[in-house]
Amino acid sequence: MSNNNYIIIVASVFLLAISWAQTVCAGVAVIAHPSVPTKSVSSSELLDFYTGDVKMWGTGDAVIIFDLRSKSGVKDTFYGFLGKTSSRMKSIWMKNMLSGEGRPPEALESEAMMLERVAATPGAIGYINEAKVDGNVVVIAVIDTDKD
Repeated sequence: MSNNNYIIIVASVFLLAISWAQTVCAGVAVIAHPSVPTKSVSSSELLDFYTGDVKMWGTGDAVIIFDLRSKSGVKDTFYGFLGKTSSRMKSIWMKNMLSGEGRPPEALESEAMMLERVAATPGAIGYINEAKVDGNVVVIAVIDTDKD
């Protein structure tokens, strides 16, 4: 193997490691459609939205929440911030549904889909890896995953 090939391989591995580290070390961003009337939200406010205790923004517009379908570090971090597990949230949503008080949030297949749906849905909120945020949504909270 020539020195040039070796350098290219080492540089490629290094760049992949940096990219992976940035994704892993990034926090979880709570994202919202630009129409939401708030610039920030607390964990207790988010819990109220996600349990269905609060269904409207202060403007009277509906709060639309989205969830990730599959179990992931992002989902675990988000629900940990709320002080709940995803299984506990499912039981809350089931109770609400059975009592006629609400439905569970739409569960999306990926963070890319979450970003797309929140950007396209007035009043919507969701959560994704902070490194994946783009200019089509606003960040209303960041959950730091580097708390060691």
